Amino acid sequence: MFDSRVYAERRASLKARVRQGLIVLPGNTDVPFNYPANTYHFRQDSDFLYFFGLDMPDLAGVIDLDEGKEYLFGNDVDIDDIIWMGPQESIADKGLTVGVKETFPFAKLEETVQEAARKGRTIHYLPPYRAENKLLLYKLVGIHPDQLKAKASVELIKAVVDLRSVKSEIEIAELEKAAAIGYEMHTTAMRMAVEGASERTIAGIMEGIALQHGGAVSFPIILSQNGETLHNHDHSQILQKGRMLLIDAGAEALSHYCSDFTRTVPVGGTFTTCQKEIYEVVMHANNSAFKRIQPGVTYREIHLHACTKIAKGLTEIGLMKGDCHEAVAAGAHTLFFPHGLGHMMGLDVHDMEGLGENYVGYDDKIQRATEFGTASLRMGRELKPGFVITNEPGIYFIPALIDMWRREKKLEQFINYDMLETYKGFGGIRLEDDILVTPDGCTFIGKRVPITPEQLAEVVGR
Repeated sequence: MFDSRVYAERRASLKARVRQGLIVLPGNTDVPFNYPANTYHFRQDSDFLYFFGLDMPDLAGVIDLDEGKEYLFGNDVDIDDIIWMGPQESIADKGLTVGVKETFPFAKLEETVQEAARKGRTIHYLPPYRAENKLLLYKLVGIHPDQLKAKASVELIKAVVDLRSVKSEIEIAELEKAAAIGYEMHTTAMRMAVEGASERTIAGIMEGIALQHGGAVSFPIILSQNGETLHNHDHSQILQKGRMLLIDAGAEALSHYCSDFTRTVPVGGTFTTCQKEIYEVVMHANNSAFKRIQPGVTYREIHLHACTKIAKGLTEIGLMKGDCHEAVAAGAHTLFFPHGLGHMMGLDVHDMEGLGENYVGYDDKIQRATEFGTASLRMGRELKPGFVITNEPGIYFIPALIDMWRREKKLEQFINYDMLETYKGFGGIRLEDDILVTPDGCTFIGKRVPITPEQLAEVVGR
């Protein structure tokens, strides 16, 4: 938790961006996974955490824009709670730690919001993503859960995105902590990437490192020798020499700020000639994109630059043909690179995705594309100092997609389908770094995870 002034200043900035009415920010509650008393590890709502800072269940914050007041709603514990959980701060004391002086029992929330609604005041809320908060908002504002997302306050969404997009120095420091944990996770996994090792064991050790540092993984670990499946959470295989292990994983610092790195490691530390050719195309695209990241450039431009580098590299190998710029314009590269170059990152690994990707990654100037591949680019808008983004190009050989395109004779003027048949068992390669946009360029968040073939061989061989 930061100093109370941080949260007070954030709420003041929010009040300056939203005109009138009542802002309602529910926190999260405990969620059971097989019976009521056996709950998942608690994770606070990121927007509540950003503005009210309290990392515990069953709280809600309200900002009265017309009166200029801020309220915290929650219940004080009773003796049964103390027996099971130990002494707890009162709601009043919790409020003071984040600069809120007016606190009330949680039941008072319904009365406060409904009274404002009866007076015709605007009730601002963000799109809920958990069933418990959908039901709570249904009770508070009378909007059916099916309609809550559509009727969420666009004015509030845009204000929150505006504030959370630019990371302050204290936020960057927390992201550095998360990156250090992620670095340890990945280098440990690399040392374990030897023939006969279990994917499940490696994934478990990685998650344990995150927990050891007090936080958790920032998303379920992606770790598989079948790297052609973009989000592969199956860890059932034993590592085999001659294959590659794709690992996409990150950690949360205690503050919940995230890291998100991807590396693809040859089992045993040494690539085959064919693997190294493809790997170096991806690595070159990653490095080239990094050099272009700076304020004033749109991330869509950088994405398309990385796509062109991939098309050029695959053309030199023989898997693609023709002019690489024409191939990218036609979308031929998406057979190999069907996702976007990156996304925002902060308190959420896909930062603010719950508010709507088009609000976070796009704006009135840059609209989301609709064609296959480019439509999956989560972040396309103009970069600003303080943005934290991921840079994650990849090349994948997806048999079902290859077969479909070949049957359709799709873009065959750019693709060597005969040669491509021999790559169906290749897998996939993705390389991802976390990047801070600076006033004059960009820098890595944290120490860069080993990436060159030589670095990988050195780490795996230890």
